[in-house]
Amino acid sequence: MGVHDGGRRVRRAGTAVLPWVAAGGVYGWASWCYGGSSAPSGAVALVGGAVLVLGCCAAYAVPVGGSGGFFGALLLSLGMLLTVAAADQAAARPATATCAVREVHTKVQHSAGEGAPPTRTVYRFVLGCPGGYPAELKEDRAVAAVGDRVEVAYDPAQRVSAELEGRTTPWKPAAWAAALLGLSTVIAWAKRAPEGPSDRLRTS
Repeated sequence: MGVHDGGRRVRRAGTAVLPWVAAGGVYGWASWCYGGSSAPSGAVALVGGAVLVLGCCAAYAVPVGGSGGFFGALLLSLGMLLTVAAADQAAARPATATCAVREVHTKVQHSAGEGAPPTRTVYRFVLGCPGGYPAELKEDRAVAAVGDRVEVAYDPAQRVSAELEGRTTPWKPAAWAAALLGLSTVIAWAKRAPEGPSDRLRTS
C-alpha cells in the first residue's frame, strides 16, 4: 500500500508542477518567436503556441479530472496567455519614433471570472509616424489626446507591438500569470485521484 500511495503522490506532484513547466515552455517559445534571429513566421508561431497551450491544458485536465480539472485547466490557459504577454513586454524594441496621435478609441475588456485579471479599459491610439509605422499604440490608460506627439519604441521587424518609450515592463502580466499558475497548482495538488477496485479492497 505504501508503494501504491507513493506512486499516486508522485503523479499528483507531477501534475502540480506541470503549470510551471508549461509556462516556462510557452515563455521560451514566445521569446524565440518575438526576438530570435531565426524566428518562425507569424502563422507558425501562432499555431505552435496554440498546440503547446492546448496540449498542456489537456495534460493537466485529464489526470486531475472533474470540475477541478476543468477550472484548473482554465486558470492554466489564462496563466500561459499572460506568460506570452510578459514575453511580448520583455522583447526588444530597438527603434524609436516621434508620432502624432490622430485618433483615440477605447474598448472595455471584461474579466474572465474569479481569479482572472479584473475588467480593464484598453486605449487604442491611431498614430501618424514617419514612414507609416507603427500605425497604432495600445495602452491601459489615456496617455495622450488627439493632436499630441508621443515617443514610441518599436521593433523594425514588426514581431511585437509598439510601446511608449520607457513604458515596456513585463512585471504586471508576469505577476498575474504567477497568481493563476499558483491557483492551478493548488487545485492539482489538492485533487485526489478516485479510488480504483484495488484501493477499495485494501481499505475494506
